[in-house]
Amino acid sequence: MDRTDLVRVIASGQDGLITRAQALRAGFSRHDIDHLVTVGRWRPLARAVYLVRSRSIESPARQCRVRAAVLSLGPQAHAVFGTAAELHGIAGLPRSDEIHVALPGRAAKRARVSDPAIVLHQLEHPPGKVVQVNGIAATVPRLTVAEIILRERRYAAVSVLDSALNRGLIRTECLEVIAALIRGRRGAIAARGYLAEADGRAQSPLETRTRLRCVDGRVPPDALQLEVRDDDGYLLGVGDLGWRGPQVIAEADGRDVHGTVEAASPTAAPRIAWSTPAGPSCVSPGKTPSAPTTSPGRSARHSSPPVLVDHEVDGSVDHQKARQPHDQHHWWWGQ
Repeated sequence: MDRTDLVRVIASGQDGLITRAQALRAGFSRHDIDHLVTVGRWRPLARAVYLVRSRSIESPARQCRVRAAVLSLGPQAHAVFGTAAELHGIAGLPRSDEIHVALPGRAAKRARVSDPAIVLHQLEHPPGKVVQVNGIAATVPRLTVAEIILRERRYAAVSVLDSALNRGLIRTECLEVIAALIRGRRGAIAARGYLAEADGRAQSPLETRTRLRCVDGRVPPDALQLEVRDDDGYLLGVGDLGWRGPQVIAEADGRDVHGTVEAASPTAAPRIAWSTPAGPSCVSPGKTPSAPTTSPGRSARHSSPPVLVDHEVDGSVDHQKARQPHDQHHWWWGQ
């Protein structure tokens, strides 16, 4: 295999990236590498890291840039904090261009970082606390979550915990381990409260945010992912939040937006679709709930539900709880 093919093979497993050291080992000279960069065939993405398919890629993907940052800082470098969460698929944090990378003591002091997007942290993590995620070194999910909740405020911290639990990256019993990991550290008192509020049944950060807003408004839901069935046991739907007593369910963001960037953003305003025995309705800012638009038992999800801002959520829950049924349909509310 000639040197060009060897570089292509290496780069194919690294999002199209090659380090200067890897290219030298493949048989390229320093002059060869500099020439390829000068003529635009290789594009520098980080210190001594190049994108070898630069002409076919206008804007490298986020994972490619994260990998470049980690590769540029040597074999001990690994992603931490929000960048590690991003690699693991843990949602709940605001989008950021920053790439958080850690190096142990002396290595961090010697490192030279020219990219303003790379945030270098001097942290010691034993080998067992670092794993490969798509070939990129990152802290394990449990440690990632523990370090994030010490730094973030309540809504973002609980959203991260819920997301990690929902994806099965940590288990409920891991919460006690996380509490032990953060003991005595700055921010630990608040973080222990976040651990107590975590619930892996939340399927998106917007669901978590809506639940917390209801708790703050003293109308906490008594069920999450509540199944609603008719007298024959037919599943009518599943509500993100439920209040069994008054028979109220709420869909925090709808199936159509669960997978979008907006759904993953903790700063996005909740979209609320309500359903009660009186029928489903939607709530818009500053307005009372609309009259039922479908018969009871039909889906309360809407393709473009109105936006309900934070300070209106709890009041709207109270309004929905006060609605009276318009007919005699019976629903069976799951346990």
